[in-house]
Amino acid sequence: MRPANSSPGTRAGRRRLFDLMALLAGAGGVLGFAPFGWFPLVWLSLAACYALLCHEAAGERRAARGARLVGSYALGLFLAGVSWIYVSLNVFGGLPMPLAGLATLLFCVLLAVVTMPAGALFVYLAPAGWWTRTLLFASLFCLAEWTRSWAFTGFPWLAVGYAQSPPSPLAGYAPLCGVYGLSLLSAWLGALLYEIIARWIAAEVCDSRWWRWCPALPLLLVGVLLGGGALLREHHWTTATDGTLTVALLQGNVAQEMKWRPERLVESLHTYYRLALENPAQLTVLPETALPAFLDQLPAEFIDEFDNLAKRRQGDLLLGVPIAESKHYFNSAISLGVSGRQRYDKVHLVPFGEFVPPGFHWFMTLINIPMSDFTAGDSAQPPLRLSGQRVAVNICYEDVFGNEIIGALPTATLLVNISNVAWFGDSLAPAQHLQIARMRAMETGRMMLRATNTGMTAIVDRDGSVQAALPPFTRGALLGEVRGYGGTTPFVRWGNGPAVGLALLIVGGAMIRRRRRGGLATTGGVDPAG
Repeated sequence: MRPANSSPGTRAGRRRLFDLMALLAGAGGVLGFAPFGWFPLVWLSLAACYALLCHEAAGERRAARGARLVGSYALGLFLAGVSWIYVSLNVFGGLPMPLAGLATLLFCVLLAVVTMPAGALFVYLAPAGWWTRTLLFASLFCLAEWTRSWAFTGFPWLAVGYAQSPPSPLAGYAPLCGVYGLSLLSAWLGALLYEIIARWIAAEVCDSRWWRWCPALPLLLVGVLLGGGALLREHHWTTATDGTLTVALLQGNVAQEMKWRPERLVESLHTYYRLALENPAQLTVLPETALPAFLDQLPAEFIDEFDNLAKRRQGDLLLGVPIAESKHYFNSAISLGVSGRQRYDKVHLVPFGEFVPPGFHWFMTLINIPMSDFTAGDSAQPPLRLSGQRVAVNICYEDVFGNEIIGALPTATLLVNISNVAWFGDSLAPAQHLQIARMRAMETGRMMLRATNTGMTAIVDRDGSVQAALPPFTRGALLGEVRGYGGTTPFVRWGNGPAVGLALLIVGGAMIRRRRRGGLATTGGVDPAG
């Protein structure tokens, strides 16, 4: 119900203020992700978003206002969190500054638009009871992030579940429900925190002993969520295979602006050969497109030297190299050494970076991105057999799709990601990408090895902890001992199904209740003490 003294100008000013608050809350949530890692800020950021939506649902209950609030929140999150897209377009793609800024803004707006239905549905469906209200918020947020993982080929970056890598207590749930399950739990926890605060404030205002007990149940649920996650972190879902494996992950630190120049090819070849020669291991891994030319354009004797080097050590070497076959080009990884020549072709390609979406060839003429028209590999490629392990290879951006990574499991015993994030310079992207890799390790119960051109090259244990890492923008080799793991986590078995299915059931239940009410109640949908 509108306040009697609320003029249209006052209402418009209040709405603009709420939009700004939602934008700032989203931007502040970025501090919960790597490299900052202040994960509780994600919960507080979500609590602020929930509070603004509840205020809207308690007033005029206009679904469009809910959509706008959530859109503002998402826009703040993406503008602050994926600003590195501007770096790739302007600094390395050669797009003029105004166009690069506009393209980045439009991309963030598109991502925000995908999330807006969640806000509209919350305001439209919001029940009076805090229990169903908090669950509805969490479910809609989970579904919005899951939708973003496949809409327009998918961009699941900055799903809030990624912020819950160790040391967050919620990390223990990752092998059960995956990143979107963690997003649901994070959003629920944020909503519960707001309900607790609202009840304490109400207790002070009402000065009632009964009111002072109102925060008890939400507070208990928060304790159960955090305590349950901490206990689950002590449980291991997979078991180690026999023996350990020595690895060398090579980081050449070849500047992106120099990498594709023909006159620098020989230097790149010698850089990686020296690193491999000076750092012996049973499995040596080079980054994505470490050799910046098509395989058939490389000197055959150089490939033979790599092959002989691996065989002398009774081991294998995995390197990233583009491959041309007839009129098709593949972003690939090939193996050399005692296990024989094997190959993996990247399946999930990056729009604009690796393939041109229909209707956007005009845009690609404005930027300078080499090899931006690849063909996707077969989605049913088996793990590579390397150094006694069955290795599930994924290239760069592919490791953000957890539901695709598990396609090689439980057969695979080890995960290997090769990347070149030099496209994004000294930005938030490398640390965020490492955090995503940590989630894949937790979900699958496997170690993840990352070999990158400029960072972050790392060995990630099955619990998501970083065993070792090279400093970014340095040249070197990361040496270590790793284990393969067998077995199946619940996430490997069921994927995103349980988290998404639960969210759909909760939203479906809210829709049924709304329909039974017949839409008669148009105001007063949310009461802080509900």
